[in-house]
Amino acid sequence: MSNPVLSAIADRRSIRAYQPQPLTDEQIDALLTAAVAAPSARNAQPWHFSVTRDTALLAEINAETIQQIGEDLGDIFYGASLVIFVSCEAAGRWARLDCGIAVQTLALAAHALGLGSVILGLPDNAFAGPRGEEFNRRLKFPPGHSFAVAIAIGVPAATKEAHPLEPDRIDFID
Repeated sequence: MSNPVLSAIADRRSIRAYQPQPLTDEQIDALLTAAVAAPSARNAQPWHFSVTRDTALLAEINAETIQQIGEDLGDIFYGASLVIFVSCEAAGRWARLDCGIAVQTLALAAHALGLGSVILGLPDNAFAGPRGEEFNRRLKFPPGHSFAVAIAIGVPAATKEAHPLEPDRIDFID
């Protein structure tokens, strides 16, 4: 495709293997600038971004997720050097949808920077478990906020083929 935005959408993949090198401060700043520029219903900007490179904290959230699911999934963050947890006020009618839009914006920004990413819902299990409030506090979620979605970002160690497109999931109503 000749359009860079459409090409980025078509080329972006969910990456599940990362190199250990950290992101630069410039890369992180660019990602967060993109995140806060995401659109939201009525410009409410209901999100809060908790950015962490704390491997010990990520390991605890990973272990709690596995404990709550009852199945060993390995590293749900796939060794990414950075994870951004997005939280929002649970009462906000469109807040979770807005957070999803923000995290997709982050995914496209990561791709534009030559980085990989994977959007994660699984950590929700850790926040719903007995350590949920502890994780909220450690990730500095504002009062009244709860986990919405996360995204792992890093330098890709592998990629994958595009998922098959399913045009039969589209109907035109005239």
